[in-house]
Order: sequence, then C-alpha cells, then structure tokens
Amino acid sequence: MTPTQNVPEDRIQIGQLRSAYGLNGWLWIYSNTDPMSNVFDYLPWYIETSAGWQTVEVKRWKPHGKGLVVSLKGVSDRTAADNLVGVDVWISKSQLPQPSVDEFYWSDLKGLIVLGLDDQEQEVNLGQIHELFETGANDVMVVRATPESVDGEERMVPWHRDVVQRVDLEAGRIYVNWGVDY
Repeated sequence: MTPTQNVPEDRIQIGQLRSAYGLNGWLWIYSNTDPMSNVFDYLPWYIETSAGWQTVEVKRWKPHGKGLVVSLKGVSDRTAADNLVGVDVWISKSQLPQPSVDEFYWSDLKGLIVLGLDDQEQEVNLGQIHELFETGANDVMVVRATPESVDGEERMVPWHRDVVQRVDLEAGRIYVNWGVDY
C-alpha cells in the first residue's frame, strides 16, 4: 500500500473489503462488478483509511465458495487485514470500458430526474434516482421525491425497454412510460 495524493476526481466504488480470511493477510472482497471477478480487471485500486488515501496492489486473488478473496501487497498478517475491514475499493472511472449504445453505468444514472406521465398523459417530475438494484426479472430504479416532484412518494420503477423511453445524461433526465398512480 502506497500513500497517494493523486486520487482520481472521477472515482467510483467497485467493491469493499469485507473481512479477514485466514492468518496470512487475505481478505474477503465484495465486488460491484458483473461478473464479480472483473473487480480485478481495474487496477490500481484506491482505498481511504485513517492514514489517508492509498494505492493498493493486488498480489493474488482467487474464488472461494460463493465469493472472492484477495492478497494485497503490504498486508501480510491477520492484524493488517483486520485493519482494512469495511474499506471501500475505488478506481478511476476512466479505467472502465465505454458502455455500448443504450448501455449505462448505474453510477451515471444515480441522481437523474425521472420524468413520467400524469393522468392526462402530461410529462411530470416523479423524483430523482436514488439507487438501482437487481431482481431476477429486471433492474429496478428507486426514485425518491424531491421538492420539485409531483408528490412525496418513493417509487420503484423497472428498468425495462417498455418503461424507459430515453436517457439524456447531459440534461440529467430520464424519460419513462410510468404513471404517477402506479
């Protein structure tokens, strides 16, 4: 681990160090990537500890059970691993491949204003995307009310081709075929 001042401004979280594994400094890592092993395709990693931002180097990693474990350079015993439990793993967004047409990174969608339809089929502000999550059938946007939205309701809006009409990242908006009363 190397202290660094060059933390990317465009950083995004791709995982979290969850718990120590064994006695030799290995850690369980939770991955936000799909497939989960892709977390190792985006190096270097940046972490923030009580000592400040650091760059970490992956020595080795392996699948274990339903998860992944990792050995980091400079982390050689259980105590050192325990000190990293709960630390988020970040990368520069520029390390990610460009999404294809009509594909988006969830991090780009968070914060977008969601515009739906009222009873008269008029455009109406439903709120702002707070988070997204997967279900078996499709992804779901959690849309939270804002002072400008039509009401104070939180909505779960499916990410589906019949619902999502258009995404305008530059304008910070997403247009959906979703009514106020759904």
